[in-house]
Amino acid sequence: MVSIPDRLQALITCRAAEREGRLQIEIPRELVDHAAVDPGAVYQVAVLPAATENATDDDRDTASSFNASASSSTPDQSEPPVEEGEIRTVTIDTLGDQGDGITRVERGFVVIVEDAKRDEEVTVEIDTVQSNVAFASIIERRE
Repeated sequence: MVSIPDRLQALITCRAAEREGRLQIEIPRELVDHAAVDPGAVYQVAVLPAATENATDDDRDTASSFNASASSSTPDQSEPPVEEGEIRTVTIDTLGDQGDGITRVERGFVVIVEDAKRDEEVTVEIDTVQSNVAFASIIERRE
């Protein structure tokens, strides 16, 4: 499974666009609106190739993931929206670098599902919860 550090604030899939001789990436406005990204701050950026060479613009919409609780001070967002042992039915938005399924739940909270396929609807059990991501196992595949 993918190992994600607790300090991760956003996971974004997007295309690099060439503008004025430079490659640029866009950060979704929702990250700024939910205080996950401050326009004046400095961030580390990891550049990883897409899981497939045929990544589409749809990937930008479905894979832009963030954990608003990482930088928000609202009390109802201080805890992850899932608990270990919880059962949920989710649809996989995209695939991670190692082929694991990635979906989002409340507040954009990322859940990584081992052995899932993109666009697959699955019932999962939450195995591990960290402050910014949860890991789940499939208990039933929907058709």
